[in-house]
Amino acid sequence: MSSEEIKQPETEVQGTPVSGSEATNTAGTAPAAEQPETTAHLEDEQSAVEMDFGAILEQFEQESAQYSPGQVVQGKVIGVSDTGVVIDFGYKSEGVANIAEFTTPDGEVTVKRDDEVEVVIKNMNGGDGSPVLSYADAQRRKSWDVLEEAFNKEETVKGRVLDRIKGGVKVDLNGVEAFLPASQIDSRPVGNLDEYIGQDIETKIIKFSRRKGNVVLSRKVIVDEVLGAQKKETLGQLEEGYIVEGKVKSLTDYGAFVDLGGLDGLLHVTDMSWGKVQKPADLLKAGEQVQVKVLKLDREHEKISLGLKQLTADPWTSVEERYPVGTNIKGKVSSLADYGAFIELEPGVEGLIHISEMSWSKRSKHPNKILNMGEEVEVRILDINPTDRRISLSLKQLMTNPWDSLRERYQVGTKVTGKVRNLTDFGAFVEIEDGVDGLVHVSDISWSKRIKHPKDALKKGQEVEAVVTNIDTVGQRLSLSIKDLTPSTWDTFVQQHKPGDVVKGKISRFASFGVFVELGEDLEGLCHISELSDEKVDKPEEVVQIGQEMDFKILRIDAEAGKIGLSARAVGKEDEPEFDAKSYSTEAKGGMASLAELANLQFSNSEEDDKK
Repeated sequence: MSSEEIKQPETEVQGTPVSGSEATNTAGTAPAAEQPETTAHLEDEQSAVEMDFGAILEQFEQESAQYSPGQVVQGKVIGVSDTGVVIDFGYKSEGVANIAEFTTPDGEVTVKRDDEVEVVIKNMNGGDGSPVLSYADAQRRKSWDVLEEAFNKEETVKGRVLDRIKGGVKVDLNGVEAFLPASQIDSRPVGNLDEYIGQDIETKIIKFSRRKGNVVLSRKVIVDEVLGAQKKETLGQLEEGYIVEGKVKSLTDYGAFVDLGGLDGLLHVTDMSWGKVQKPADLLKAGEQVQVKVLKLDREHEKISLGLKQLTADPWTSVEERYPVGTNIKGKVSSLADYGAFIELEPGVEGLIHISEMSWSKRSKHPNKILNMGEEVEVRILDINPTDRRISLSLKQLMTNPWDSLRERYQVGTKVTGKVRNLTDFGAFVEIEDGVDGLVHVSDISWSKRIKHPKDALKKGQEVEAVVTNIDTVGQRLSLSIKDLTPSTWDTFVQQHKPGDVVKGKISRFASFGVFVELGEDLEGLCHISELSDEKVDKPEEVVQIGQEMDFKILRIDAEAGKIGLSARAVGKEDEPEFDAKSYSTEAKGGMASLAELANLQFSNSEEDDKK
């Protein structure tokens, strides 16, 4: 066979390609007997190879079109290692998912060989040539579908609180993180959000955006629905006066809120006990079951007032029978005030010891100086007023009144020692024993000093000696004198002098009828104008001066009237007659001045000096 024959082009016969030799044979030239069989065999092999390659290519193209990144596929686990899970999902090669996506926080692997799982194709050709798969993405995608459907149908979803974040908490909804605002957790404000961490809760989706990955939840809408139904049912079963059972929901300083079944009632602290309750927490605990009485019911505003003490009898209804006036009883000091002390006679029944009934002393002491909180004391019932819930008590009535036996301990003229407790414009009160104060009048402080106010001579708290000058047990008055501890200037002068004696004196003041002469401290005599000189004197200041010292003869001493008459001109004259006391008037025309007149004149002159 020549080379031309071999390279001869094919010709098409009835649509079937033939070789050149085949064409020659057709024209009448017969080929060799072996040639047709060999050629046919080669052609069959070539055709088979072309068909296999085409099928593989077609299958590859079909598989490539069937699987793409982001696609969710179903597969079977064929292997589990420490790093990954091998999954056959129908592709020419198996895919691999991270083992962490199948591991719980406790380290437990949740998948095993031959398990059917749903995964998302992350990449068709990973680093080692195997497709990269994600089980978590598939779960999240499924979760998003479930959440979207729940949002559209307004159905509830369940999730676990993961952590506390700003403004609320973060909730895991089967792989999708959602936000639950603090204001949407409960119908009432929530104090501590940390209490919800780790809890499984049921919520509703109030905002949903799959594109933005945003899910906002509300538990409050579910609670409100439940509470609304419970409230309606509870209100329908309540009436004022009913005794119901509830659960203490929360405690405040002023009372406790009790859950009656979707509806809260207020149990005020004043309605918890007939006795005094300092703090509601001292009597009740949150979560405690308690029986209460419905005192007031406002259906329109859903307000309920509850009472606990109303379940027991009011102790004031029979207080007069248990505590007759005049009887003595023991009680405990429950509180102290400026005006007295409250004594608890029994739970719910208190009486008041007024400060005036604490001691016989007129000097008021603060109750906390006499009694202590919690102290047990015996008291006497003075008066009971059940309507106003008042009981008057006395502490001092159980003590001996010191005034009843005062005359047995003190008599007029007794010298006593005491402490100045109070100073007034008219005198000083001196406590000589507990419950007994005596008054030292301002005029009884000193013989020699003119004292305007007791504070000029005495100080509060000062210990002084005095003499009892008067006792009035009925009026509970005791008069004292400090100046009576020493003899008066008058007494001393009278004891040492008599009419006719010549004494030295100092001109202290002028009067139209004469001059006053200072004979000693707080003691003056009067020298009439006619006794100043043998010559006629029209005005005293014409012959003498204030402060001038002179000798005077005592003309007369009137102890009864307290007057001393003096004469300057009679000094040195032995035959000078004495004057009759009856001829002297209270105007001192006879040359004598009474102590009262001297005091008045002295006081007036002092006022003039003060003005100067």
